[in-house]
Amino acid sequence: MFKKALVVLMAASALSFALTGCDKTETKTENAGTEAKSEEAKSGEAKSTEAKEEKKAEAKSDSSEDPLAGASFEGDYKIDVILKTTSSEYWSYVVAGAKAFEKDHPNVKVEVKGASSETAYDEQQNMIETDLNSGSYDGYVIAPLQADLVKTLIAGQTKPIVAVDTNIDAKEVLSFVGTANDTAAKEGGKAAVEEAKKRGWTEIKAISISGVQGDGTATARLKGYQEGINEAGGEFLEKEIQYADAVADKAVTSMEAIMQNHPEGIAIIACNNDDMAIAAARAAKGNEAYKNTIFMGFDGIKSACEAILDGTESMSVAQEAYDMGYKSVAATVAKLNGTELPEFINSGVSVITKDNAQKRLDDLNSYLGK
Repeated sequence: MFKKALVVLMAASALSFALTGCDKTETKTENAGTEAKSEEAKSGEAKSTEAKEEKKAEAKSDSSEDPLAGASFEGDYKIDVILKTTSSEYWSYVVAGAKAFEKDHPNVKVEVKGASSETAYDEQQNMIETDLNSGSYDGYVIAPLQADLVKTLIAGQTKPIVAVDTNIDAKEVLSFVGTANDTAAKEGGKAAVEEAKKRGWTEIKAISISGVQGDGTATARLKGYQEGINEAGGEFLEKEIQYADAVADKAVTSMEAIMQNHPEGIAIIACNNDDMAIAAARAAKGNEAYKNTIFMGFDGIKSACEAILDGTESMSVAQEAYDMGYKSVAATVAKLNGTELPEFINSGVSVITKDNAQKRLDDLNSYLGK
């Protein structure tokens, strides 16, 4: 009897220990689960916070606010503006913008000059070398004809340098004021394809009459045209690019060659600038196969607006040349007064068609005081 009682007692003790152990295990598991949930919550909160910060960063980078807002433009300074040329309509708007800053800020003197043409490389080189060594200027705005050459010329300069229209890949350049040419041309390419469809083209092929071969701006526009046209369903004929040195008379020669090689017609002729697009369109006038061709230019200058309104040119990718001139001088003066400049200041872009050409024309006339 005693043995039986002892066995029962031992069994009860073992059961009690097992239940206690189970209790501890369950408690440990529950604690682990709670800790896991807590860590998961913390991780979720961290991810949520990180996502919010990313969104803030994206919002900040996408902000269209003026990067020069609040900058100081005080102080007596002399700013040197050296452009690719001053002998074309497009560059006259850049000149007007730069001089408008001087008018708004009489304490700042702005001297503007440029080469006689966009292939007068030695002429611009001499201007840059002379002005950098003169000691007469507090800051520089440069639109390079040959960016790699200018990079060498400005090496070691400590006074503020801002690039306009075409960037210069050099540490001395504090900011680039202009347009992302490839992005702008891409939008133009897409718009041209859509217009070609409206005009009844079923086989939408495009040939570009480009500027100076190897020029950074011309290359960027070619890239943009190609991407935009191909993405929209057209076909950019990369092997048939015509280089016309950014001048109208050579664009006529290029257009004549295109018509000879394509008597059936081409849906889109995408040009490096408006002068070339207008010249190409006039060269094709009277050719039945090209009566519905899209002649697309770049710059959105006054003559382009007039040509679009009268039906000669079809459309233009418009840069805000006036704003380029104004903002590039403003950025240089702001830096002299201690403002840190962003690497890129967007001067804006739009596609000009018959729908908005008159408004654009009115704006351009106002820039030149007409």
